[in-house]
Amino acid sequence: MEKILGELFQKKFGFPARDIAMLKGDGSDRKIFRLAGKAKSAIGVVNSDQKENRAFVGFSRHFRRVKLPVPEIYAEDAENGAYLEEDLGGATLYSLLSSRQDGGPIPSDILRLYRQAVKFLPQFQIRAGKTLDYSLCYPRASFDTQSMLWDLNYFKYYFLTLAQVPFHEQALENDFRRFIQYLQGADRRFFLYRDFQSRNIMVKKGAPYFIDYQGGRKGALQYDIASLLYDAKADLPPEFRDELLARYIEEAKKVAPLSEEKFLRYYPGYVYIRIMQAMGAYGLRGFHQRKPHFLQSIPYAIRNIERLLRTTKLPVDCPELLGVFKTLVASSWLRQFGEARLGLTVRVQSFSYRGGVPADEHGHGGGFVFDCRALPNPGRLARYAKMTGKDAPVIAFLQKEPAVRRFLSHAQALLAETVDNYKSRNFTDLFVAFGCTGGRHRSVYCAETMAEFLRRRGDVAVEITHRGGEA
Repeated sequence: MEKILGELFQKKFGFPARDIAMLKGDGSDRKIFRLAGKAKSAIGVVNSDQKENRAFVGFSRHFRRVKLPVPEIYAEDAENGAYLEEDLGGATLYSLLSSRQDGGPIPSDILRLYRQAVKFLPQFQIRAGKTLDYSLCYPRASFDTQSMLWDLNYFKYYFLTLAQVPFHEQALENDFRRFIQYLQGADRRFFLYRDFQSRNIMVKKGAPYFIDYQGGRKGALQYDIASLLYDAKADLPPEFRDELLARYIEEAKKVAPLSEEKFLRYYPGYVYIRIMQAMGAYGLRGFHQRKPHFLQSIPYAIRNIERLLRTTKLPVDCPELLGVFKTLVASSWLRQFGEARLGLTVRVQSFSYRGGVPADEHGHGGGFVFDCRALPNPGRLARYAKMTGKDAPVIAFLQKEPAVRRFLSHAQALLAETVDNYKSRNFTDLFVAFGCTGGRHRSVYCAETMAEFLRRRGDVAVEITHRGGEA
């Protein structure tokens, strides 16, 4: 391999490569080298899959012609499955993010790179995709029914089966068919990059360059932005994901007419299928091929599924698939691979028993429901009747009651132990509800007090809602 690449280097630059060093693999069968001679370097690739080589080289040349930042192809030996490309250095968006992020805010230069990447994506998908030779696509010309089934079965057999997650085979197959039918309602006339993620965005002199699009094919716009925003170990904050998605939609509108409502109707489905495809890869490389670093992404993928279950609803009935997702979310074992520290969100709610006890439909079912109806009730006094547990007179009334203080002290002690346990097991969601007769005074006060108690800990995120209707 070194000899073949060395000859390509000599032919291209007119002098020999003094150093030829093999680089760490990327999970594929390609062998990648860095060649250097005099003041010039290049990346050499040897790959026995000539159709994959043809796709990468052809796509690269097309993208260069339309002025997109991809590596230049210097030379090619198609017969021996080898080519030389521009050396973009060793920094990727992911390596910069992981080396500089310590749990605090993402540095401004990395935020800028993400925003630039989002701006370039529609240029690949729409502008460059209009004149792309789709006969180069490999192994499929489009992200069609067969492609989708491959991804879903990849998830089923390499992740669910190897992780020993139970499922009903025929019921899951039926759901896959319905899910695919839903996905195919999206506009699929564009170039689907296929692996648009932070590891495939190189950073050279502060600017992004894009690689690894050889699996590209015709498909829907939603897939690639989902790939970037739900890139598991990149672990982007939800609010930044929302910003980037909005920015992407605006950039796409500049290149082609786009219905935002229709785009968002299909977006959650493409997020799910991308996550499932990635989890299939984690299972194949991690469980099957015994490459443990692939398993480290699993806890982040689990948290992404958990958030999707909480914040989105698929417009198609897939009960077995959703059951599988809930099983994954409930698994303590799957959350503890590697050194992931996912962070815990405690969702605190007040409610009225007149409306029934709230069900935790959007988490993994863990948490508490506290009954406040045994506490002194300020709502029985006319001067407090129109107030809520957030008003100062009601707060003062309840604060002076020993029974209320004891109740909250016990609840806080119980919750503190559970929070510590959940954090140690990488659970990311805990539901806590306080109910009283009207959902207006006692439950609201207790929920607000508990939320403040949790915020003072400083190690959990807190969300609070009131379901009494009056509060």
